[in-house]
Amino acid sequence: MCTSLVAAEKATADGSFIVTRSADSAAIKAQHFIIHPAKENQSGEWSTRAHQGVNDFTWPLPKQSLRYTTIPFWKTGVHGAAGFNEAGLGVTGTESIFASEEALAVDPYVKETGVTEDDIADVILSECRTAREGVLLLGRIIEEKGAGEGFGVAFVDTTDVWYLETGSGHQWFARRIPAEHYFASGNQGRFGEYDPDDPSMLASKSLVSFAAEKGLYNPDRDGVFNFSRAYTRDDSRDRTYNDPRVWVMQKRFNPSLVQAPDAGRTFPVTLAPEKKVTVADARAVMREHYEGTEHDPYGHGLRGDEPWRSISVFRTYEAHVLHVRPWLPKEIGEVLHVAMGMADLSVFLPFYAGLSRVPESWTKGTDQGEADSAYWKFRRVQTLAMTDYPKLAPIVKEAYAAYEAKTDAEAPAMEAEYLDLIGKDAAAAQKVLDDWNLRVITEAEELAEKLLAKLFVIRTADIEALVPGKNRKNKD
Repeated sequence: MCTSLVAAEKATADGSFIVTRSADSAAIKAQHFIIHPAKENQSGEWSTRAHQGVNDFTWPLPKQSLRYTTIPFWKTGVHGAAGFNEAGLGVTGTESIFASEEALAVDPYVKETGVTEDDIADVILSECRTAREGVLLLGRIIEEKGAGEGFGVAFVDTTDVWYLETGSGHQWFARRIPAEHYFASGNQGRFGEYDPDDPSMLASKSLVSFAAEKGLYNPDRDGVFNFSRAYTRDDSRDRTYNDPRVWVMQKRFNPSLVQAPDAGRTFPVTLAPEKKVTVADARAVMREHYEGTEHDPYGHGLRGDEPWRSISVFRTYEAHVLHVRPWLPKEIGEVLHVAMGMADLSVFLPFYAGLSRVPESWTKGTDQGEADSAYWKFRRVQTLAMTDYPKLAPIVKEAYAAYEAKTDAEAPAMEAEYLDLIGKDAAAAQKVLDDWNLRVITEAEELAEKLLAKLFVIRTADIEALVPGKNRKNKD
């Protein structure tokens, strides 16, 4: 269960592409950051089962595999969440979405052998070079092998950003997000009309004819074909779990837009923002929990019964922002900003596409809370802060906000030095990038450890005050 925001180049403040998503499942689901090296003369198949994944999906390996990054689940090394490859393609997947019971009755998910979130990043990033190419390959896989679950996936490169939604086991629809627009989604199929003659739209070959044949779409009754109405679920669960997240994102960027928080099926699919999107906005979206309203589940004591589902939930295991600036070399123009754990109580750290290695701590961590794991360094702070959110969360958020601001302010100087060196001394340019990026990551881990100590001292004093156990003369 996740939340996504995709902003095309004319919808952002600096002309970049911005894609952000939270990955939500379980708080103890430690994540790693992996750089997969390029490989030559490969043969055989990608096998989910060989990685102890969820099913038995297979797909031919590319003969020449590109270098790429992923953020995978510690236990399997797959379920890669997001990454960039050396060609400049970025992928984030998946946003869980749900086909209607009627659609699944005639075209069910292929749960045993279909493609799932376990596979998408590794298969697409290892061989595709553009966003459109990634869409077409994933679409082909869905048609030939089937989808093992419902999902939405974003693809971004230096010229385009696309989003793909599944409709059923073998049906899909993808759109190039209009240059002036952004797209927001929260666990529901959101695409509407499909025009096969529009080059900004791609779909399974039988998308409309299959729906008509199986009674999911009746031209006389329904008029113009609407993808989400034909294929995807829309019921009471969407009204509180999904609709408010899309509503709050659209309200952030289009404050003059008036619509009911539970009217999701009528929300615009894409919008031109009144306020153009920035990376800081993307981070803020990932931290959204209706703060200051009656629907905030944290600010007035932890409330598990709050019906509106927040974007930032404790079980988020990581959130990320893919930032693509086409006017820069890919090595510094493409950045994956990663926040381990719950975004609201985490810090977004930049991983430049040209970074040659990651700290060892980002390759460690299971479900046992290891002290040398980057994931658990950040997660422990979040867990402790949640024991008294109103008192402790501001301490964490202030410290991380200051660190993000410091990092943002430092980055342009590093990038300028890299640009100055890259044409003269590639090794020196690489060292500038690595030294700066690795220092930023390491210092953030050190900050998390300091915050953990600070919160422990505060909670120790709190508990002592509640249960003093003093003698009658108030002596030690």
